[in-house]
Amino acid sequence: MLPKVIIYNAVSLDGRITGFNADSELYYELASKLGVDAVLMGSETVLTGFEAQPFQAFQEIGEDFKPREVDPADERPLLVVPDSRGQVRIWRRVLEMPYIRDVLVLCSRSTPQEYLDFLDENCVKYMIIGYQKVDLGFALEELNTQFGVKSVRVDSGGILNGVLLRENLVDEVHVFIHPELVGGTSPSSIYQAPDLESDEDTIPVFLTGLEKLKNDVVLLKYRIFK
Repeated sequence: MLPKVIIYNAVSLDGRITGFNADSELYYELASKLGVDAVLMGSETVLTGFEAQPFQAFQEIGEDFKPREVDPADERPLLVVPDSRGQVRIWRRVLEMPYIRDVLVLCSRSTPQEYLDFLDENCVKYMIIGYQKVDLGFALEELNTQFGVKSVRVDSGGILNGVLLRENLVDEVHVFIHPELVGGTSPSSIYQAPDLESDEDTIPVFLTGLEKLKNDVVLLKYRIFK
């Protein structure tokens, strides 16, 4: 059974996801109220958040490092990151984040053994699921079965969102619209995927919530027709 999946993004008035002054405090304050069991975050988003480059390993903690002990009663979400290429090498820093209970990396059979060894050495849990790339549909099912995940917040950029949307794995989309115009021509959207051949392939949604927040930020909530 698939968990409920919510895409959760902040954008400018013209739909950009970068280049504007996002209210991160408001964003995460309301995110915490969703009460999800897991947060799905793309590897590029993790790297950007920690100002790291792909495959870059920071100076890690010494021998005093201990793996995080997970309390079964801990209600903080599990952080799930697809990274079949092995780009993220800063997991000990990620594990220090206070608002997650643990980390699970999604790998595939094409993931280098060297990276799997790296995860083992740094006490990072991982799951091999898929061949050339991570099978997100199967991964979501396994999150439900193995970890009891019933709801997921997708906190990521347009590429991961695009894969989830095209594979019909998303139930809701929540968008914070900020009162700023950015412009530009570089790709910057909450939904990045190959162009459609027909407008009949668009994804219909219906509005379930509209709320004006502080500083003229507007929160829109949509449910996707299945």
